Amino acid sequence: MKVIGQFVITFREAFEALLLVMILVMYLQKTGRHQHVRSAVYGAVGALFAGAAIALAVALIYGGLGEGKKELFEGAASLLAVAVLTYMVYWMATRGREIRSEVERKVSSSRSHLAVALASFVFVVREVIETVLFLTPFAARDLVGTAAGAAAGVTLAGLLSYGIFSLGMRFPVRRFFYYSSIMLILIAGGLAGYGVHELIEYAEEEGVELGWLAEPAYQLDIPEGSPLHHKGIVGSVLAVLFGYTVKAEWLRVIVHLTYLAVALPAVHRVYSRAESAPRASAA
Repeated sequence: MKVIGQFVITFREAFEALLLVMILVMYLQKTGRHQHVRSAVYGAVGALFAGAAIALAVALIYGGLGEGKKELFEGAASLLAVAVLTYMVYWMATRGREIRSEVERKVSSSRSHLAVALASFVFVVREVIETVLFLTPFAARDLVGTAAGAAAGVTLAGLLSYGIFSLGMRFPVRRFFYYSSIMLILIAGGLAGYGVHELIEYAEEEGVELGWLAEPAYQLDIPEGSPLHHKGIVGSVLAVLFGYTVKAEWLRVIVHLTYLAVALPAVHRVYSRAESAPRASAA
């Protein structure tokens, strides 16, 4: 259960990437450009290799850091992931209906194999880079769990995409993105709090005084071996979904709650507004 955050993030990103590639392939087939389908596949595979190289580079950078610098890296990576994750959720909420038309527009004038492969590469590499960025804070704490969660997310996304596009299975894509966006915002809130916590620890090691902001807002009397501890089987799920921890500084609590208070209503409002708008080409 400790891999639920990694699973949700990877599942969402992998499904979005597969959705883009499948729309591209279907458009090529519909327009009689079957010879370009293989190029689209090559572009997607190339994006996966590029993502693997980026992930390896991040791992090497993190591994070469000293103990004090790792807190700075994890804190900065967490807050950067929150910023990009929030933007991605907002982009999908506002532009999700136009995905099909965007894909078709980008390849409608692309007649060469290289141009189609490049378009597919760009569609997928964006999602891959986002996934690497989002998973970096998790991997810094639990590499094996992150790998397991990511593998499970990719597998389910692949099966779902196959069911939708090959078996004709009906699936409420728009509703899926709405509810998964809510979960991602909850996860991002926890990441924001964790990132602040790491930066507070780094500041303390550097002798920077933060005053009452670095003091505990609360501290629960729960031992580390308990299932309710944030490292326990129950607490770890709550930690991922709601940012639960047995001890939190005031600054961590303030940042976490402020983010949720702004982001959750904003996501709901954007999706509600999009639902009431005239329908464009939907994904």
